[in-house]
Amino acid sequence: MNNIQISFSNSQKTMECLYGTKASSLIEHFGIPAEEIAAIRVNNEIRPLGTYLLVNAALEPILLDSADGAMIYRRTLSFVLAIAAQNIFPERGVYVGHSLGNSYYYTFSSGGKPEAAEIKKLADEMQKLVKQNLPITFKYLAYEEAVELFRKNQQKDTALLLEERSNSRIKVNECQDFMDIYVQPLLERTGLLCAFELTPYQDGFLLRFPGIGKKNQIDPFVDEPQLFKVYSDYKKWGKNVGVRVVGELNSLVAGRKILDYIRIAEAHQARKMSDIANQIYEKHDKIKMVLIAGPSSSGKTTSAKKLSIELMVLGLKPIDISLDDYYRGTAYTPKDEKGEPDYECLEALDVPYLNEQLQSLYRGEEVTIPVYDFKSGERKASGGKKIKLTEQNILIVEGIHGLNDALTYSIDRSTKFKVYISALTQLNLDDHNRIPTSDNRLLRRMVRDSQFRGMDAAGTIKMWPKVQAGERKHIFPFQNTSDTAFNSALDYELSVLKYYADPLLRAVKPNRKEFSEAARLLSFMENFTPISPHYVPGTSILREFIGDSEFRY
Repeated sequence: MNNIQISFSNSQKTMECLYGTKASSLIEHFGIPAEEIAAIRVNNEIRPLGTYLLVNAALEPILLDSADGAMIYRRTLSFVLAIAAQNIFPERGVYVGHSLGNSYYYTFSSGGKPEAAEIKKLADEMQKLVKQNLPITFKYLAYEEAVELFRKNQQKDTALLLEERSNSRIKVNECQDFMDIYVQPLLERTGLLCAFELTPYQDGFLLRFPGIGKKNQIDPFVDEPQLFKVYSDYKKWGKNVGVRVVGELNSLVAGRKILDYIRIAEAHQARKMSDIANQIYEKHDKIKMVLIAGPSSSGKTTSAKKLSIELMVLGLKPIDISLDDYYRGTAYTPKDEKGEPDYECLEALDVPYLNEQLQSLYRGEEVTIPVYDFKSGERKASGGKKIKLTEQNILIVEGIHGLNDALTYSIDRSTKFKVYISALTQLNLDDHNRIPTSDNRLLRRMVRDSQFRGMDAAGTIKMWPKVQAGERKHIFPFQNTSDTAFNSALDYELSVLKYYADPLLRAVKPNRKEFSEAARLLSFMENFTPISPHYVPGTSILREFIGDSEFRY
């Protein structure tokens, strides 16, 4: 009988075991309580604890309070909610929407606002499933069997998702005779879901869960009305044009109708930008500065250029200012907790000098904007452009700290208009499986890093947690202070990004720590039928990431 070699990364321990040993039978060797382990990393790939080990492997536990563990916890909660909905409301079903902080917004698939009593029934049924500590397993179905199953169970969006796939067998998760398509690993048992809440919200309800590293603690809900409105508007638009889920998008590609949809999506986004320009113009006698901010790869630069054009159509003359030119310099940049330069903190910018120049501009004086040389890490002594504000001029300031009033502390708030920008895709994979907006941005960043910065996918993946930490610290706390929000996502873009990202992700080898994320993204991208980039207009925000934009950067 064949034996395989197993090593445990957190203990330097090695052992020999039988071919086909179940990973869950080995977790005692990690020296960690089983209830703290969400899944397991096998040769740098995140796998469910029910995985059978077939090759020599290095094993590492995925802890529940880690970022990966938190995502597994949330996906499992969504899975159990789907089971509860089928048990209680088999004719209605639930539809997962976007995230709001540490919550997912849900509605009934059949429409209609849920009653408080109905939400309580769902919560009680979920608690019942948790107390039963039911096993969650995975298995494979033949392709035709899977399609037939999902159609029979009224999971039409899931069946549609499979129509453009060519896998001979389909992986599914199963619990209590309920099956759903396998997207990523889930917890091994329902009993590990020790903390969650269902609360009414707007026309649906929120599935609330602990934040990363918060264990069983669910923080008080912080509403995000502007983001919710943007999401809701796009959800309604997606429903109206018939593209709510990935399967519907793939059908347009297969039917050779995607070009018309791309034109509609671009026109819809342009109209939203025009609406923002009109909001600014209505107050242009008072507003002197537009501040634009958003997380990484949200398309801030192109959005700023598009907004400038829309303002020019209305007769204004925008002047752009880049916050990058106000860096204090490498020698003066504060250090982070690891002793490395923290270029994303507010103190890395010469905020007093920026405010001094803004006050001069507000007084009608001419100033020379500084120029920062990233190669030398110092501000240039000369070469900056001279600018002066007239009645028709308006400043466009773009940067990650734009929404933080500490950046422009000396300027009257009433003269500022703040725009929050993010890529908030309204697409779902199907009723129960959402697309994280951070995945959209990560793929944008990965493609741009490869196209323009010579960085491979592993490099982008490695730095992404630090980027996200900066967003949580410097951007997200201020998003509710904006005057408006703009959605830079284009629902066809993931099919275009696949064209570039697929080979980049396949180049990440299993001996790299980043392989687990690359494998996850590859599995995710498998759901999309690729779209050729030549269909993307030259003025599209997407061109900021894939290249050949008609704008100059």
